[in-house]
Amino acid sequence: MKTAAIITLASFLAVSVVRAAPAERLENYTNKTVLVFTPHPDDDTFAVGGTMALLAKNRNRVVVVIYTNDNKGSYDQDMTSERLARIRKAEEEASCAVLGIPKENLIWLGHDDGELEYVPPKLLCGQVTKIIRQYRPDAILSVDPGESYERWHKSDHRMAAFNTMDAVRAAEFHLYYPEHLLVDKLQPYMITNFYFFYATTNDANYVVNIDATMELKVEAITKQVSQFEPAVTKYRPDWEAEPLKKLKEFYHGDQEKKDGHYVEMFRHASTFNQK
Repeated sequence: MKTAAIITLASFLAVSVVRAAPAERLENYTNKTVLVFTPHPDDDTFAVGGTMALLAKNRNRVVVVIYTNDNKGSYDQDMTSERLARIRKAEEEASCAVLGIPKENLIWLGHDDGELEYVPPKLLCGQVTKIIRQYRPDAILSVDPGESYERWHKSDHRMAAFNTMDAVRAAEFHLYYPEHLLVDKLQPYMITNFYFFYATTNDANYVVNIDATMELKVEAITKQVSQFEPAVTKYRPDWEAEPLKKLKEFYHGDQEKKDGHYVEMFRHASTFNQK
Protein backbone atom coordinates (compact mmCIF):
# COMPACT_ATOMS: atom_id res chain seq x y z
CA MET A 1 0.00 0.00 0.00
CA LYS A 2 2.80 2.42 0.84
CA THR A 3 4.53 1.73 -2.50
CA ALA A 4 1.29 2.24 -4.39
CA ALA A 5 0.67 5.49 -2.53
CA ILE A 6 4.15 6.76 -3.38
CA ILE A 7 3.66 5.90 -7.05
CA THR A 8 0.28 7.65 -7.07
CA LEU A 9 1.73 10.74 -5.42
CA ALA A 10 4.66 10.81 -7.83
CA SER A 11 2.27 10.54 -10.78
CA PHE A 12 0.17 13.40 -9.41
CA LEU A 13 3.21 15.60 -8.95
CA ALA A 14 4.43 14.83 -12.44
CA VAL A 15 1.07 15.80 -13.92
CA SER A 16 1.06 18.99 -11.86
CA VAL A 17 4.48 19.98 -13.18
CA VAL A 18 3.41 19.36 -16.77
CA ARG A 19 0.22 21.37 -16.28
CA ALA A 20 2.08 24.29 -14.71
CA ALA A 21 3.10 25.67 -18.11
CA PRO A 22 0.19 26.96 -20.21
CA ALA A 23 -0.43 24.98 -23.38
CA GLU A 24 -0.94 28.26 -25.24
CA ARG A 25 0.52 31.65 -24.44
CA LEU A 26 -2.07 34.02 -23.03
CA GLU A 27 -0.99 36.78 -25.38
CA ASN A 28 -1.55 34.43 -28.35
CA TYR A 29 -5.18 33.74 -27.48
CA THR A 30 -7.67 34.35 -30.28
CA ASN A 31 -11.45 34.05 -30.09
CA LYS A 32 -11.35 32.90 -26.46
CA THR A 33 -13.03 34.14 -23.30
CA VAL A 34 -11.07 35.64 -20.42
CA LEU A 35 -12.55 36.79 -17.12
CA VAL A 36 -10.75 39.56 -15.25
CA PHE A 37 -11.65 39.93 -11.57
CA THR A 38 -10.73 43.27 -10.05
CA PRO A 39 -11.36 44.53 -6.49
CA HIS A 40 -11.92 48.13 -7.62
CA PRO A 41 -12.59 49.87 -10.94
CA ASP A 42 -8.95 50.76 -11.50
CA ASP A 43 -6.86 47.77 -10.40
CA ASP A 44 -7.45 46.01 -13.70
CA THR A 45 -6.14 48.94 -15.73
CA PHE A 46 -3.18 49.68 -13.46
CA ALA A 47 -2.12 46.04 -13.13
CA VAL A 48 -2.95 44.36 -16.44
CA GLY A 49 -4.23 47.02 -18.82
CA GLY A 50 -1.61 46.14 -21.42
CA THR A 51 -2.55 42.47 -21.38
CA MET A 52 -6.24 43.28 -21.51
CA ALA A 53 -5.64 45.44 -24.59
CA LEU A 54 -3.66 42.64 -26.25
CA LEU A 55 -6.46 40.17 -25.60
CA ALA A 56 -9.07 42.56 -26.97
CA LYS A 57 -6.93 43.32 -30.01
CA ASN A 58 -6.72 39.59 -30.75
CA ARG A 59 -10.52 39.31 -30.89
CA ASN A 60 -10.98 37.67 -27.52
CA ARG A 61 -14.00 38.31 -25.34
CA VAL A 62 -12.66 40.04 -22.23
CA VAL A 63 -15.19 40.31 -19.41
CA VAL A 64 -14.27 42.43 -16.39
CA VAL A 65 -15.92 41.67 -13.06
CA ILE A 66 -15.63 44.55 -10.57
CA TYR A 67 -16.21 43.60 -6.95
CA THR A 68 -16.76 47.08 -5.48
CA ASN A 69 -18.08 50.43 -6.65
CA ASP A 70 -15.04 52.22 -5.14
CA ASN A 71 -17.29 54.78 -3.45
CA LYS A 72 -15.13 55.80 -0.50
CA GLY A 73 -11.67 56.92 -1.71
CA SER A 74 -11.93 60.70 -1.81
CA TYR A 75 -10.71 63.48 0.50
CA ASP A 76 -13.21 65.92 -1.00
CA GLN A 77 -15.71 66.59 1.80
CA ASP A 78 -18.28 67.78 -0.71
CA MET A 79 -18.21 64.34 -2.34
CA THR A 80 -20.88 61.75 -1.57
CA SER A 81 -20.58 57.97 -1.89
CA GLU A 82 -23.34 57.88 -4.47
CA ARG A 83 -21.70 60.51 -6.65
CA LEU A 84 -18.26 58.93 -6.34
CA ALA A 85 -19.64 55.55 -7.39
CA ARG A 86 -21.08 57.15 -10.54
CA ILE A 87 -17.76 58.87 -11.28
CA ARG A 88 -15.73 55.71 -10.82
CA LYS A 89 -18.14 53.72 -12.99
CA ALA A 90 -17.84 56.25 -15.83
CA GLU A 91 -14.05 56.31 -15.49
CA GLU A 92 -13.83 52.52 -15.63
CA GLU A 93 -16.01 52.43 -18.72
CA ALA A 94 -13.79 55.06 -20.35
CA SER A 95 -10.60 53.18 -19.42
CA CYS A 96 -11.89 49.89 -20.77
CA ALA A 97 -13.10 51.55 -23.97
CA VAL A 98 -9.52 52.70 -24.61
CA LEU A 99 -8.36 49.10 -24.10
CA GLY A 100 -10.95 47.84 -26.57
CA ILE A 101 -13.43 46.44 -24.06
CA PRO A 102 -17.04 47.67 -24.36
CA LYS A 103 -19.03 48.63 -21.27
CA GLU A 104 -21.39 45.73 -22.00
CA ASN A 105 -18.51 43.47 -20.94
CA LEU A 106 -18.28 45.02 -17.47
CA ILE A 107 -20.05 43.26 -14.60
CA TRP A 108 -20.53 45.31 -11.45
CA LEU A 109 -21.12 43.35 -8.26
CA GLY A 110 -21.73 46.71 -6.57
CA HIS A 111 -20.33 46.12 -3.10
CA ASP A 112 -19.17 49.08 -1.03
CA ASP A 113 -15.51 50.10 -1.14
CA GLY A 114 -13.48 48.79 1.79
CA GLU A 115 -16.31 46.55 3.01
CA LEU A 116 -15.95 43.44 0.87
CA GLU A 117 -14.96 41.39 3.90
CA TYR A 118 -18.35 42.16 5.48
CA VAL A 119 -20.37 40.74 2.59
CA PRO A 120 -21.88 37.34 3.54
CA PRO A 121 -19.29 34.83 2.24
CA LYS A 122 -21.79 32.41 0.73
CA LEU A 123 -23.48 35.24 -1.17
CA LEU A 124 -20.20 36.62 -2.50
CA CYS A 125 -18.85 33.24 -3.55
CA GLY A 126 -22.15 32.38 -5.19
CA GLN A 127 -22.14 35.56 -7.25
CA VAL A 128 -18.76 34.76 -8.76
CA THR A 129 -19.44 31.02 -9.11
CA LYS A 130 -22.47 31.83 -11.23
CA ILE A 131 -20.46 34.17 -13.47
CA ILE A 132 -17.81 31.51 -14.02
CA ARG A 133 -20.42 28.92 -14.92
CA GLN A 134 -22.14 31.37 -17.24
CA TYR A 135 -19.09 32.60 -19.17
CA ARG A 136 -16.97 29.39 -18.99
CA PRO A 137 -13.66 31.22 -19.49
CA ASP A 138 -10.47 29.84 -21.00
CA ALA A 139 -8.49 31.77 -18.36
CA ILE A 140 -8.97 33.93 -15.32
CA LEU A 141 -6.93 37.01 -14.37
CA SER A 142 -7.22 37.91 -10.71
CA VAL A 143 -5.41 39.29 -7.67
CA ASP A 144 -2.84 36.81 -6.36
CA PRO A 145 -4.10 35.01 -3.24
CA GLY A 146 -0.56 33.81 -2.41
CA GLU A 147 0.50 33.95 1.24
CA SER A 148 3.26 36.53 0.79
CA TYR A 149 0.71 38.88 -0.73
CA GLU A 150 -2.17 38.36 1.68
CA ARG A 151 -0.17 39.46 4.72
CA TRP A 152 0.01 43.10 3.76
CA HIS A 153 -2.52 44.16 1.18
CA LYS A 154 -5.78 45.93 1.85
CA SER A 155 -8.90 44.01 2.66
CA ASP A 156 -10.81 44.35 -0.63
CA HIS A 157 -7.81 42.92 -2.47
CA ARG A 158 -7.46 40.00 -0.07
CA MET A 159 -11.15 39.23 -0.21
CA ALA A 160 -11.34 39.47 -3.99
CA ALA A 161 -8.34 37.16 -4.30
CA PHE A 162 -9.66 34.52 -1.91
CA ASN A 163 -13.27 34.71 -3.05
CA THR A 164 -12.39 34.32 -6.73
CA MET A 165 -10.50 31.10 -6.06
CA ASP A 166 -13.21 29.83 -3.71
CA ALA A 167 -15.66 30.35 -6.56
CA VAL A 168 -13.36 28.57 -9.00
CA ARG A 169 -13.47 25.52 -6.74
CA ALA A 170 -17.22 25.74 -6.27
CA ALA A 171 -17.86 26.11 -10.01
CA GLU A 172 -16.46 22.61 -10.64
CA PHE A 173 -18.96 20.74 -8.48
CA HIS A 174 -22.69 20.73 -9.08
CA LEU A 175 -23.51 20.34 -5.39
CA TYR A 176 -22.14 23.83 -4.68
CA TYR A 177 -24.97 26.25 -5.45
CA PRO A 178 -27.14 23.53 -7.03
CA GLU A 179 -29.73 26.14 -7.98
CA HIS A 180 -27.40 27.27 -10.76
CA LEU A 181 -27.98 23.95 -12.51
CA LEU A 182 -31.53 23.28 -11.39
CA VAL A 183 -32.93 26.77 -11.98
CA ASP A 184 -30.52 28.55 -14.33
CA LYS A 185 -29.40 25.45 -16.28
CA LEU A 186 -25.72 26.35 -15.80
CA GLN A 187 -23.44 23.34 -15.94
CA PRO A 188 -20.42 22.97 -13.63
CA TYR A 189 -17.15 24.22 -15.11
CA MET A 190 -13.46 23.62 -14.43
CA ILE A 191 -10.75 26.21 -15.08
CA THR A 192 -7.07 25.31 -15.42
CA ASN A 193 -5.44 28.61 -16.34
CA PHE A 194 -4.99 31.28 -13.70
CA TYR A 195 -2.92 34.43 -14.18
CA PHE A 196 -2.51 36.23 -10.87
CA PHE A 197 -1.54 39.89 -10.87
CA TYR A 198 -0.05 41.88 -8.00
CA ALA A 199 2.15 38.82 -7.48
CA THR A 200 5.32 39.32 -5.47
CA THR A 201 8.53 39.50 -7.50
CA ASN A 202 9.70 36.12 -6.21
CA ASP A 203 6.39 34.45 -7.14
CA ALA A 204 5.98 35.91 -10.64
CA ASN A 205 6.67 33.24 -13.27
CA TYR A 206 4.97 34.55 -16.40
CA VAL A 207 5.81 37.66 -18.43
CA VAL A 208 3.69 39.38 -21.06
CA ASN A 209 5.38 41.83 -23.43
CA ILE A 210 3.10 44.88 -23.70
CA ASP A 211 5.22 47.07 -25.98
CA ALA A 212 2.41 47.05 -28.55
CA THR A 213 -0.22 48.24 -26.06
CA MET A 214 1.76 50.31 -23.55
CA GLU A 215 0.45 53.59 -24.93
CA LEU A 216 -3.12 52.32 -24.69
CA LYS A 217 -2.50 51.33 -21.07
CA VAL A 218 -1.17 54.78 -20.18
CA GLU A 219 -4.06 56.46 -21.97
CA ALA A 220 -6.51 54.21 -20.11
CA ILE A 221 -4.90 55.13 -16.80
CA THR A 222 -5.41 58.83 -17.52
CA LYS A 223 -9.17 58.22 -17.65
CA GLN A 224 -9.09 57.41 -13.92
CA VAL A 225 -9.00 61.13 -13.07
CA SER A 226 -10.55 60.81 -9.60
CA GLN A 227 -7.82 58.41 -8.46
CA PHE A 228 -5.11 61.09 -8.68
CA GLU A 229 -4.37 64.50 -7.28
CA PRO A 230 -5.65 67.14 -7.50
CA ALA A 231 -9.01 65.40 -8.03
CA VAL A 232 -8.67 63.18 -4.94
CA THR A 233 -8.59 66.23 -2.65
CA LYS A 234 -11.01 68.37 -4.64
CA TYR A 235 -12.76 66.58 -7.45
CA ARG A 236 -12.50 67.87 -10.98
CA PRO A 237 -13.39 65.78 -14.06
CA ASP A 238 -10.40 66.67 -16.23
CA TRP A 239 -6.66 67.28 -16.29
CA GLU A 240 -4.54 70.36 -16.64
CA ALA A 241 -1.83 69.91 -19.24
CA GLU A 242 1.20 69.79 -16.91
CA PRO A 243 -0.12 67.26 -14.35
CA LEU A 244 -1.31 65.06 -17.23
CA LYS A 245 2.14 65.17 -18.83
CA LYS A 246 3.79 64.26 -15.52
CA LEU A 247 1.38 61.37 -14.98
CA LYS A 248 2.18 59.87 -18.38
CA GLU A 249 5.91 60.29 -17.78
CA PHE A 250 5.59 58.61 -14.39
CA TYR A 251 3.82 55.54 -15.74
CA HIS A 252 6.25 55.16 -18.62
CA GLY A 253 9.06 55.19 -16.08
CA ASP A 254 7.29 53.09 -13.46
CA GLN A 255 6.07 50.30 -15.73
CA GLU A 256 8.05 47.11 -15.19
CA LYS A 257 10.58 46.31 -17.89
CA LYS A 258 12.47 43.19 -18.90
CA ASP A 259 15.26 43.11 -21.48
CA GLY A 260 14.33 46.62 -22.55
CA HIS A 261 10.65 45.83 -23.10
CA TYR A 262 7.55 46.93 -21.23
CA VAL A 263 6.05 43.91 -19.47
CA GLU A 264 3.34 42.84 -17.07
CA MET A 265 4.18 40.10 -14.59
CA PHE A 266 1.90 37.31 -13.42
CA ARG A 267 2.01 34.15 -11.38
CA HIS A 268 0.57 31.50 -13.67
CA ALA A 269 -0.92 28.40 -12.10
CA SER A 270 -3.11 25.54 -13.29
CA THR A 271 -4.02 24.05 -9.91
CA PHE A 272 -5.09 25.54 -6.62
CA ASN A 273 -1.86 25.25 -4.67
CA GLN A 274 0.84 25.80 -7.27
CA LYS A 275 3.44 28.53 -6.79
